Amino acid sequence: MHKFSINDFAKYKLNQQKITMVTAYDYISAQILELSGIDTILVGDSLGMVIQGEANTINVTLENIVYHTKAVRKGASNSFIIADMPYLSYHFTPSETIKNAAQLICHGGANAVKLEINHLAAIEHIEALIAAQIPVIGHIGMTPQSINMFGGFKLQGKTEIEAEHITEMAIKVEAARASAIVLECIPEDLAAKITAMLTIPTIGIGAGNNCDGQVLVFHDLLGLNPNPPKFARKYCNTQQLMLDSLSEFANDVKNGRFPNSQHSFKGKSK
Repeated sequence: MHKFSINDFAKYKLNQQKITMVTAYDYISAQILELSGIDTILVGDSLGMVIQGEANTINVTLENIVYHTKAVRKGASNSFIIADMPYLSYHFTPSETIKNAAQLICHGGANAVKLEINHLAAIEHIEALIAAQIPVIGHIGMTPQSINMFGGFKLQGKTEIEAEHITEMAIKVEAARASAIVLECIPEDLAAKITAMLTIPTIGIGAGNNCDGQVLVFHDLLGLNPNPPKFARKYCNTQQLMLDSLSEFANDVKNGRFPNSQHSFKGKSK
């Protein structure tokens, strides 16, 4: 199996080969993803909603991301892992941004970090990370950490002004030497335009089929989330399978069918 590296982002783009990315937050799901052959794993701050039950990603801390990245690295020792930089971990000085990103690389075991970028002031933080030899993935469009500014989880780039701003951000992120850009919740024609103009790959989520790759949340993809977003495809109904299995277990216990001799130990009687 090919081991994806930071250089493969450019190679896949050049060869018109699609990139696959799925989130993971724990050891077992990371193991599954590595066995599946998914190209890259994202330890997203979406863990705030998926794992912690929060309404958004704002409350996720750097310590949370380091903790979950460590667990994912243990489960997927050969995978390319990207760790999200959470809200306010890259919003002050570039030196503090480097220090925080180093936690994710050195202690979490990530191969790269991802930054949500929706204003020009953030570009210098990408440049500082690259200068510190820390690979960066950009994230533009609907940036969940900006939910309070957007007034909710909303499609971005609908107006000409919004589309021009997102396009400018994409150009600036590429110029700052990021390796790829996540495009979230923007019109598919805008995503196609940005993808065509960039030399680095775009990874879409709710951005249509013309991106250079796609990313989904593990729990949405496998049907563990009962209310997935519109852009997520449920490839199986794992929640129902789990419910059926748990009900069967409960019935077996109550009716004395579990454990049986196969699941019990024998010892010498005195």
